[in-house]
Amino acid sequence: MTDYTIFYTDDDEDDLSIFADAVESIPQNIKLQTYSGGDKLLNAIFNPPPKPYVVFLDLNMPGKNGFDVLEELRNSDYKKDIPVVIYSTSSEPGIIEKCRSLGANAFITKPVLMSDIIKSIEHALQIEWDKFVPTKSNFVFKF
Repeated sequence: MTDYTIFYTDDDEDDLSIFADAVESIPQNIKLQTYSGGDKLLNAIFNPPPKPYVVFLDLNMPGKNGFDVLEELRNSDYKKDIPVVIYSTSSEPGIIEKCRSLGANAFITKPVLMSDIIKSIEHALQIEWDKFVPTKSNFVFKF
C-alpha cells in the first residue's frame, strides 16, 4: 500500500477540520499536513521533509492567496513539479481558466457533502501526477 502525504492550505479552520475528517475516513495511509495560509504552506514546501504527493490549495486567503502561492511554486525550479489541486468555493470559468494558465494541475469546487469531499481526495490520490497532463476536459473534477 502506498503512503501519501497531502498538504492542504485554507484560512478557514472549519474547512481544514472537515478535510481532515474526510482524510481519516479514507482507508489508505495518508499523512495530512494542514496550513492556515499561503506563507506557511510555502515555508513547509521549501523546507522539507515531508514532500507532498499533492497540494490542495484554497484561493481566497488573506496575505498570500492561492494565486500567489501557485505562481511562486511554478516559478521555482526546485518545486515547480509538485501537483497542485485548486480547492475553492469558486466555480467561475474565468477563475478556473486562470488557475489552469498559472499551472495548477486540477480544480475542484469545494463539495458540500462529506462523501463528495472523500471522493475528491481519493480522485487526487489515484492520479499519476508525473504522467498527468491537464487539459480543458480533465482539469475540473466534477461529481
